[in-house]
Amino acid sequence: GGQGKRHNSNDSALNTSASSAIAYVASVTGCGSDSSLVDGAAVLKHSIHLSSIQNGIGRYDYKMYAIVTPEAMSCAAPLARIGYTIIQRDTPVAVEDIQGDFLRGRIQSNGCCGEKELIKFEAYTLTHHPLVVHLDLDVLVLKPLDNLFDLMLGKRPADMSAIMWKDQPLPERIDAVFTRDYNMVPATRKYKPVQGGFLVLRPSMETYNEIVEIVKKGDFIEGKGWGGVMGLFYGSMTFQGLIPYYYDVIKPGYAVELNRCIYNNMCDNPRDKPTVNDVVHGTCRDGRDDCEDCRSQPIEDIVTVHYTLCQKPWLCIPHDQDQIQHRLCRKLHNEWFRIRSSLEKSWGRSGFGSGQYEKKQFYGFCEKRSENGYLRIDHPKLTSQ
Repeated sequence: GGQGKRHNSNDSALNTSASSAIAYVASVTGCGSDSSLVDGAAVLKHSIHLSSIQNGIGRYDYKMYAIVTPEAMSCAAPLARIGYTIIQRDTPVAVEDIQGDFLRGRIQSNGCCGEKELIKFEAYTLTHHPLVVHLDLDVLVLKPLDNLFDLMLGKRPADMSAIMWKDQPLPERIDAVFTRDYNMVPATRKYKPVQGGFLVLRPSMETYNEIVEIVKKGDFIEGKGWGGVMGLFYGSMTFQGLIPYYYDVIKPGYAVELNRCIYNNMCDNPRDKPTVNDVVHGTCRDGRDDCEDCRSQPIEDIVTVHYTLCQKPWLCIPHDQDQIQHRLCRKLHNEWFRIRSSLEKSWGRSGFGSGQYEKKQFYGFCEKRSENGYLRIDHPKLTSQ
């Protein structure tokens, strides 16, 4: 702590000349137990490549970044070898610099990663790119995000079907688009959390500094959340609570919510009671009388996937039960292995592993149902830097 300016510790090495490419950013907060995250990162990058101008599919170019805490540098090193530019950053606010007593005392044990989750906000500093897509490493891109980029760069796209609340007027200037996680809170809550695995933002030092000041002030009230209004939920002290606090309360009118069946699809049950024999029960979590079910979304309409409820593809789970919550997960896992296969083919390999378990589903990259059965990517040794 206490090092005054907590910023740009090693950015001298960062090429900050203006680029028209979209920055895709993942944050690595620690060296957790998931040793297959490098494979996740490699397949994610290839999926972005396949939907980019470099593959002749999308209209936008891309550049990959990993924002990494100093503690996580040891496990993030492999990401540099697979084409990510590593940006080492401290959390934007030191815990001891938070003025609010309650937040200062509790943030380190909040959500998955405590105050380290705040490094996700470093994505706002990549101002040499027009837009930044912040993703978790257990995400897959299935189609170009060009409609979103067009929307945020002032070219109104013809297809607006992915906007969640179609009756609301669109802001003049859109600085952020995201999906909400309706599973976290009761439907009656006024403010809903943002799902932390997907955010497209307009980078801006002004926005960054505003968010840093909000965290420093630490106006997080016990039992009531940010500003005494946001309410509590998992991770509400950091990213998943600060994003909606900023865009719903502090600066409303600059963000747009997306349909979570099309972007950041997690195969979640839209209602508050269990689904039995493919029949949904209960009320819609998003407050509507009737709601679509992301688990029956046609795969050809899904733009990005987030492997949360479906579990990680590298756990080799077959999802072979004939139930609504498994059928789409099975297809989405198959897509991950298809893109892994395409990545390996791009290195001149067959694109199939030696594993015999559910070969059609897993492309030979699983020997049995478990993470021990997963055959990891043998990344090519880079001959040149």
